[in-house]
Amino acid sequence: MIPYAELEEFFSGLVATAQARGITCAITSGMACVHFGVAATTKDCDVLCDAAQSDDFRELIAATPLRGVLPKYRGNISPPLDSRWMSGGWTSHFTWKTEEACLDIFGIAPRGSSPWHRQLSGIYARPNVVAEMKRTNREKDWPFATALGGQMLDEGDEEGWLHLYDVDVLRLCSKQGPPPGALSGLRPLLRLVPFSDTLRIKRLLLAERVFWSELDELRVKIYQEPLRPYTAAVRRASVGGRTLSQSHELRIECALNHLPLQPLREYGLDRMVAEARANVSVTVGPDVLEWLPAAENHFCGI
Repeated sequence: MIPYAELEEFFSGLVATAQARGITCAITSGMACVHFGVAATTKDCDVLCDAAQSDDFRELIAATPLRGVLPKYRGNISPPLDSRWMSGGWTSHFTWKTEEACLDIFGIAPRGSSPWHRQLSGIYARPNVVAEMKRTNREKDWPFATALGGQMLDEGDEEGWLHLYDVDVLRLCSKQGPPPGALSGLRPLLRLVPFSDTLRIKRLLLAERVFWSELDELRVKIYQEPLRPYTAAVRRASVGGRTLSQSHELRIECALNHLPLQPLREYGLDRMVAEARANVSVTVGPDVLEWLPAAENHFCGI
């Protein structure tokens, strides 16, 4: 197994080289959490890349060996790293040496409320981008969002208030001063400072997490439906020994037949948000709906 320190050095070097070549990209998610000190380690590397520069980044990846081994697309399920699909929110996956090192590439930051390429810190996406990406349907991601939000506040970035999902952390931060009133328009719960009604705050935090989780589940389902026939087509067309470039051309052909370019837009962003809110109404209660955050602005680039 490749040690994490070696993987971090490898992927950091890959992104640094890409940036030096004029490719707009940044490490995000788990490896960024390690860099910011809110996680100890992670398995994979997630990278945001300007969709329009997908070809340039793919060519760099294809020519970058790890321990003498060149990369390949990760299994049959990976969409091609191509601007047409990356700009529609698809994620492309690569691996080196039987998945000991895995790279996931996003053209659009899921749940991003503003352009991610304007929020970079060297080779990393800034904490605000990473925290928004951590609003998933996986329970393990939420503590990272809170930790990043607290770190943002410590550094004077008041948008950190948008990422706190622990009642004790909310109360502790409010002792240093209330959140700016403008942020309550994005997150109504912030109107309840100083957060003295613990049970109510806990319930509203639960409602927020359920809401983002429902949105994430809907997003995944929308992408998974066309991915099944695409994966089957790639499997049928696959022949052993293909280079990454040869595999890429095969995937382009299969994607043209099976993968819509803009699945979320075709489904309807307003429809997604409405369905997520309806699910929260059933699972948590209709009285919490007025306290749910504004999500319509969290599909930046779609």
